[in-house]
Amino acid sequence: MEAQAPHHRPGQRWLARRVQQKGVRPRFAAYVITAFWALAVVVFGVIERLVDPDTFDNVWLGMWWALQTVTTVGYGDVVPGGTAGKVIASFLMLGGLSLLSVVTAAITSIFVARAQEDRRASGEDPVMRKLEEIAAELQALKGSERPPE
Repeated sequence: MEAQAPHHRPGQRWLARRVQQKGVRPRFAAYVITAFWALAVVVFGVIERLVDPDTFDNVWLGMWWALQTVTTVGYGDVVPGGTAGKVIASFLMLGGLSLLSVVTAAITSIFVARAQEDRRASGEDPVMRKLEEIAAELQALKGSERPPE
């Protein structure tokens, strides 16, 4: 029996090709995570409406609550009443923390990369300068050594 390649949806194939060609860049990772959590806000809002219809009298209120929760704002104007709703909220809160940390890391990474490029372009990169000093010292040491007699 031959092993068959797994069948992927077109979106999965596109994502796999893009990651293989360009790697995972911070900006792309931030876009993917943001899109994922935007979809999660809709899904969690609908689920919360289904689980706790007394508190969430419409889907829009559920999505408002989910957006507050995933962004860690949490106004407290609407909160789940039942245990199932609180469990769902727990997952959403943990996801919100991961969303914020990854987006923050992606933005920071972009700033750091730009600063490094600017330093390299201007020749002011302290690490490169130190490496050049060490290389010059090493070359001087090699030049001052006498061959064994």
